[in-house]
Amino acid sequence: MTPAEILARYDAEMRANPPDEAGVRHERDGGIVRAVGVYNCILFSNLDPADADAVIADQAASFRAIGAAFEWKVYGHDLPADLGRRLAAAGFEPDGQETLMAFDLDLRPPDGAVPAGVEFRRVNDAAGLEDMIRVSGAAFGRDDRRRLEVFRARLEDPTLGLFVAYAGGRPVSAGRMELPAGRSFASLWGGGTLPAYRGRGIYRGLVAHRAAEALRRGYRFLTIDARDTTSRPILERLGAVALVSVQGWLLRPQ
Repeated sequence: MTPAEILARYDAEMRANPPDEAGVRHERDGGIVRAVGVYNCILFSNLDPADADAVIADQAASFRAIGAAFEWKVYGHDLPADLGRRLAAAGFEPDGQETLMAFDLDLRPPDGAVPAGVEFRRVNDAAGLEDMIRVSGAAFGRDDRRRLEVFRARLEDPTLGLFVAYAGGRPVSAGRMELPAGRSFASLWGGGTLPAYRGRGIYRGLVAHRAAEALRRGYRFLTIDARDTTSRPILERLGAVALVSVQGWLLRPQ
């Protein structure tokens, strides 16, 4: 399949008709599909330029009424073409730009050798979850403790995979994989490695390890929102193709 064909399938399966998620309900409102709950986000939009500003104002008012911050994810092919400018005019703030990347696992699964002395483990207990939260927070320089309860509640959830890489028995890298039922796309999130352990192929190996699990589970595609200056070059060397740019726009409660 061409990148354009993969993107069209992604829009249909994952954005216009998103899979069920724990702690989230999906709502449809005209050309809008939004997630409300554990996180709040406009997942899909297809707006007419004539009334796009009114729709944006209505969505902003809906979330402000419940005192919730939310993100509007704008993909490079979303309409109208000036959606980002309209969101900025409505008070939204841009988040970091990313690129939606995809592996066609039937064509070329990523091949990442396991570095010497490194072991990849799937999280299945409280101790492993503590390791993941600690190393993920340290890798990205943030406090990830708020995610502990969210992931603890999903440890038995077959649609979630949490993984930790250990070097000499020490947790040094971590990442997540979402495996939605009834879809051909799995997705990778939050892959991060401690600064002292970067450049050793651990991130590459963690991507390949999760991809192998997705392939075993019957998924055709694996997607990642990649930063151009960090993960994108690695993913391209592993065989991922760029589908479209993704820009998050944030609106905080007043």
